[in-house]
Amino acid sequence: MITHHTMLKHHLQVLLATVLVAGSFISAEFLAPYSNPIALTLLRFILAAALLAPFALYKKEDRAQFIKTLPRASIISLFYSLFFILMFEALKTTSSLNVSTLYTLIPFITGLLCIFVFKQKMTLQVSAIYLMGALATCWVVFQGDIQLIKSFRLNTGDILFLQACLSMCCYSMAMKLLYRNDNKWLLVFCTLLSGAIWMFVALMIMGKPLDWQQLDLPAYYHMAYLVIGTTIVTVYLYQTATVALGPKKVMAYVYLSPAIVAGLGYLINDVSLNPIIIPGILISCTATLLLQKNAS
Repeated sequence: MITHHTMLKHHLQVLLATVLVAGSFISAEFLAPYSNPIALTLLRFILAAALLAPFALYKKEDRAQFIKTLPRASIISLFYSLFFILMFEALKTTSSLNVSTLYTLIPFITGLLCIFVFKQKMTLQVSAIYLMGALATCWVVFQGDIQLIKSFRLNTGDILFLQACLSMCCYSMAMKLLYRNDNKWLLVFCTLLSGAIWMFVALMIMGKPLDWQQLDLPAYYHMAYLVIGTTIVTVYLYQTATVALGPKKVMAYVYLSPAIVAGLGYLINDVSLNPIIIPGILISCTATLLLQKNAS
């Protein structure tokens, strides 16, 4: 039986992972001019898997479980890798603002999929909370600019990114469905290793160059953060918390992402915080809390 203390620990894990992922946008923006995003993600997965290998394969019993764990981890990482691949392709024909806006649909899509996969119900009240959270985060993303909100239009890139959002929801549910009381570090290692394979295949199909030789020392500092903070640590935190809490509760934290990104931008890059977005931040936090309560 999961105690309240354990539940709180898992919620704190998701919150930490959300903060780490928000910080990754700063590093990803810095690294963007050095190489194409798929090649950079491939490098992230390779370095992360290499760092994790000694810990994940140290024990004989873990090495024996490697072959059994890899096929399930490959399915999990397929959805994880597809999210990045589709996102990068979508950004060729859409804006980061549109992507940030559509990303707020992930909790709602996850809730819909849980109806069919886990036989969970979605009441009218919960649907209203999803809508409230999405609108509040959009307010933060658009910086409270009504004209920007009115000018929002879906294009082909947006349709592609909606498929990426669906893939992220499937990634979350696959972690829950395919977990078999595995050694969690071994599962993370297998997920990253197979993710590197998927990224390499995508790179070959698209004919993209690696261009890793372009990276300098500051770039490697940012890459180190992405490898350790937002690849190894966050994959572990999300996998552990999703098994315990379920996809709906974990994905509800997406509503906090724009607020955390804004806060980190203020703290790290001294980007001014527009007071008009504060109501959106407060409402998105409220929506996250309400979804935790309703999903219990």
